[in-house]
Amino acid sequence: MRWKIALVILPFVTALIALGIGRYFMTPAEVLDAILGRFTGRYEVSDMAYKTIWNLRIPRILLALLVGAGLSTAGCAFQSLFANPLATPDTLGVASGASFGAALGILLGFDMLGMQTTSFLMGALAVALTWLGGSGKSRGLSSVVLSGIMMGSLFNALVSLVKYLADAETQLPAITYWLMGGLNSAGYRSLLFGAPPVILGIFLLFCIRWRMNLLPLSEDESKSSGINLYVLRGVTIICATVITASCVSMCGQVGWVGLLIPHMCRMKFGSNHMSLVPASISFGAVFMVIVDTAARTMTASEIPVSILTAIIGAPFFIILMRKSGGWQL
Repeated sequence: MRWKIALVILPFVTALIALGIGRYFMTPAEVLDAILGRFTGRYEVSDMAYKTIWNLRIPRILLALLVGAGLSTAGCAFQSLFANPLATPDTLGVASGASFGAALGILLGFDMLGMQTTSFLMGALAVALTWLGGSGKSRGLSSVVLSGIMMGSLFNALVSLVKYLADAETQLPAITYWLMGGLNSAGYRSLLFGAPPVILGIFLLFCIRWRMNLLPLSEDESKSSGINLYVLRGVTIICATVITASCVSMCGQVGWVGLLIPHMCRMKFGSNHMSLVPASISFGAVFMVIVDTAARTMTASEIPVSILTAIIGAPFFIILMRKSGGWQL
């Protein structure tokens, strides 16, 4: 029971602390006053503090919570689906497809909303092509994984083509920086478009989390339990794909979250998805808020989030692997 309460409270506490951290530092009391003042019309903090909280930090931290929770949940789902703790949200090529869509949107001069739409559609297209190429009679999930690797390579090549065609003075730097991953473009408008698919996907995976324990089973074993394995796998893939495509469309490619957090939670809470999925949601959100706060405060110029996640994630994952005696599910 204590862990359940902690998993609910921890993201909110972390977000509240992060709201006050930055080049313009604020105490938790000032943060609360600025937040409550929005609804009461009375606040004792300065206008700069009020605007910093509501116009800059709240949408950014909301995006960090969504992206962290979404990618870790998608990674947890794919690791269970393929019975492989090295599976990531990009196993089926969705992140590569979404990256190509965003790069194409920048090349064509789309605004932020148009770029998000193109990114989301290309991510969905990548997974559809992966499924068409890898599924079929007498084919297992390994064929789907191989097809996902091929599609990921194809869309990475298309990203390189777009970068080659882009204007070297304006478009190419924008594409390169966006592909590094970052939450600096967070805003209420982009959240209005990208947040609902992430929330819906997380909610559906949370609702079927007890059935996700059956994902690694064979077809005969699943039939004995009365579960339609094809439907369960389809729902899992669709939810994880929608989550990943929406996250990538809002902030670019952010690696390691979907790999590290589920593995860490599995070591603490076990492989039962009744507890594993909520833990992945909570710790993924907390991890992303912490990393993003560090990215925007460590130096005068903001560090891309994917650089920090790799620097933190790789050594930490090696330590976890050594302590657990190797990769195990």
